[in-house]
Amino acid sequence: MRAGPADRDGLLARLMLLPAIVYIVALVAVPFVVAIAYSFSDVTAGNPSYDWVGLDNYRANWDDPVFRRSLWNTFFFTAATIALTVVLANIVALVLTTDFRGKWVVRLLVLLPWTTPAALGAIAWVFMLDSLLSPIDWILQQLGLLGDGRHMVWLGKSGLAKGSVIGVQVWRLVPLAAVIIMAGQTAIPDEINDAAAVDGAGFWRRLWEVTLPLTRPVIAVAVLFGAIVTFTDMSVVRVLTNGAPVNQTQVLASWAYVKGIDGGNLAQGAAVAVFLLPLLLAATVAILRAVRRWEVT
Repeated sequence: MRAGPADRDGLLARLMLLPAIVYIVALVAVPFVVAIAYSFSDVTAGNPSYDWVGLDNYRANWDDPVFRRSLWNTFFFTAATIALTVVLANIVALVLTTDFRGKWVVRLLVLLPWTTPAALGAIAWVFMLDSLLSPIDWILQQLGLLGDGRHMVWLGKSGLAKGSVIGVQVWRLVPLAAVIIMAGQTAIPDEINDAAAVDGAGFWRRLWEVTLPLTRPVIAVAVLFGAIVTFTDMSVVRVLTNGAPVNQTQVLASWAYVKGIDGGNLAQGAAVAVFLLPLLLAATVAILRAVRRWEVT
């Protein structure tokens, strides 16, 4: 009796992987190669003919002050978002690993921001941060922290707008990071915590000397995912501020869209987008090396 395709493990494995490979090639590899090719050309929306220009687009972008500001904002937003996310996610994970009534409801509410599409969540935050109708301003007024009739121009001032972008990114990432860290915390054997408690270690000492050291590799994975999401995201900036005020909140991803799609200069937009690759690759390698070192130790 001849073996069918389902009986041949090697062939079946290749067939099962084929849809994923086609998806990655069609939606990741091909656009990536096209972006690299465009970044060395003078292709625009009005003139799609391909002419080689070398590094001219990269030089033009580097000479652009908005590009340099976007580069700085990308690093600043990512670093601030990850720092706040790690702290809040650890707190949320500690809360969710304890037993209390209604824990499943709290877990559901915590996960909602991650399940909400980024653009839809940003639209909701546009209303929350409106200069006249903001419910946040109303709460501050009721608490006496903001004078009657006064309003915070959350999205109209540079500092407040940057803080708003970071806040929304943290709101998005804390649920994912909390779930990842919670998985690491629940994997710690109870015997270790019990032994530390018998030795007289209180909550804070167990946290700093047992929980955090044993969950460092998991925290690093949460940092990696959060850094990738924040570093490459343009939807929050695009919807929340659209780069305002005066391009003060632009990041590389949003500025690539402005240059390539809004401005029609596909070549320079591609050069901005390609600039993300070495930066993200370096950050990823550094985090993975740290994870490997922590796992060994």
